[in-house]
Amino acid sequence: MRKIAILFAAALSAGSVTTACAQQGKGGRPAPAAVSEVPGEASPIFVPDLPRGLTFAGERVPLEYAEVREALEREITVTMFMQSRTLRTLRMTTRYFPVIEPIMKKYGIPEDFKYLCMAESNLDPNTVSPVGASGLWQLMKSAAKDYGVETGDNVDLRFHVEQSTEAACKYLRDAYKRYGSWTMAAASYNAGLAGVSKRIAIQGVKSYYDLFLPEETMRYVYRILSCKLVVENPQKYGFQLRRKDYLPAFENYRRVKVGGQNIDWSAVAAKYETNYKVLRILNPWIRSYEYANKAGTTYEVMIPTEGFREHGK
Repeated sequence: MRKIAILFAAALSAGSVTTACAQQGKGGRPAPAAVSEVPGEASPIFVPDLPRGLTFAGERVPLEYAEVREALEREITVTMFMQSRTLRTLRMTTRYFPVIEPIMKKYGIPEDFKYLCMAESNLDPNTVSPVGASGLWQLMKSAAKDYGVETGDNVDLRFHVEQSTEAACKYLRDAYKRYGSWTMAAASYNAGLAGVSKRIAIQGVKSYYDLFLPEETMRYVYRILSCKLVVENPQKYGFQLRRKDYLPAFENYRRVKVGGQNIDWSAVAAKYETNYKVLRILNPWIRSYEYANKAGTTYEVMIPTEGFREHGK
């Protein structure tokens, strides 16, 4: 009897396994019931068509090369399907592009470099990378100091939109003088002048598209190009933005001089009938509540005026 019971239990067990497998459907695929809740209007996932021609800073992108096409397809796909990040960044273009474009023009930097800024920080002036690059242009401390930008725990002008843009433009201008190529200048913004120059010397080529670089830099210019494509034609890449969705540039503010030692930023805010929170929104380079300011530097501070908080501009 014990042997019969064991056989019966084994048969039941085999039946339960058969039932579970049957729910997978033929060929191991899920049964229809398992996918019945997928919405009929699910967003399509697709590889976008590339443009027939493309330039960066007036320099032609050689789309006739298969590895160039594949690299660009990779980055445009990443940009497309990081939807929340890209959507937020697109909305910020109308806030920060009007600020940085005139500065770039002043230094003779091609307009396409605003997409480098976009790729670096997603147009968030408070961004800090894991290695300490900071601000809209993701400047390292060493590079910031090379171009006269103050850095510190209490005041860090890498987070100052205009001053960081000035420093980035000076770097890019110097890089272009060295390489005679804006695309290579962009690559050096990621890998450094020494890193790019060393590889050019070893490999004996002068074009970014011919140069073997660390993976991050190999992807870098294509990431910038993907930003350019999405900004110029967002609907093509799945982003349906209305005019009202774009964020306004800051307009309702005035600039005041703040200097002396032992600056209390909350007191400064109160003096001008605002608060520390709003002061930091307009001046992200302020990094603490107080600043000893031993050098006695005078800073130009943006102060909100009527309508700033109500209209966000």
